[in-house]
Amino acid sequence: MNATTPPAPSSPSTPQKILIVSAHPDGDSLNASLTDFAAGHLRAAGHEVRVSDLYAMKWKATVGADDFPDHGADERLHVMAASEEATLAGRLSADVAAEQEKVRWADAVVLQFPMWWFSPPAILKGWIDRVFTAGFGYGPKVPPPYSEGPLAGRRALVSVTAGARETSFSDRGIHGRLADVLYPVQHGLFWFTGMAPVEPFAVYGANDLPAERFEAAQQEYARRLDGLFTDEPVPFRTLVGGDYDHDMRLLPGAEAPGTSGLDLHVRPS
Repeated sequence: MNATTPPAPSSPSTPQKILIVSAHPDGDSLNASLTDFAAGHLRAAGHEVRVSDLYAMKWKATVGADDFPDHGADERLHVMAASEEATLAGRLSADVAAEQEKVRWADAVVLQFPMWWFSPPAILKGWIDRVFTAGFGYGPKVPPPYSEGPLAGRRALVSVTAGARETSFSDRGIHGRLADVLYPVQHGLFWFTGMAPVEPFAVYGANDLPAERFEAAQQEYARRLDGLFTDEPVPFRTLVGGDYDHDMRLLPGAEAPGTSGLDLHVRPS
């Protein structure tokens, strides 16, 4: 599927730097088209864009001792300790170090992927596992997680495609709410490391998308991209804002009446 001519972007304010991480094995897929569209639209608005196409890069998805070149062959691999030591010493494998440099460079990170078994494809999960090492994305020697993490100040957006209809990802839908399905990425990756996620963008019924719906999706995606730095992020609670006790449990009475589940960790409006 090829992207059509992007709609005219809104007038740029301050040019920003955006990293798009794309995960689909087919270069003619809907996800590839959305990646190309987003990169073109953002560049037309005056922003700098880098794209990590994980399948084209033949990204290695599994964490292993070769990620940490100084790790002894006869040593047990304690991943957190080994990754922190290699990160702080500047001794990570070249591919991981290159992706970390892109994340540091970026003012915003966009993840583009199809939803497979209610999660990102394995290659994208592997990018997360390998790139967000201790000492880079988390750990005792960096700022505390959940809003004050080491990547604070950056925006983040999930752009996801799903074969199912939108109603099946609703509060009474059989798949559960999209916000809940994406919670591990939105809260557990972005917010944990300090990035502020905006509401995800989703294209449903993606297995057989007619041209008119693709054009409509592009128009909506353009609007969301234009608001990447101005839309209100998801109002997740901060760990240091007085809402949690020392065991990281939400204090009694902090929630609005009737709130339960994952919504407990979103500030009431």
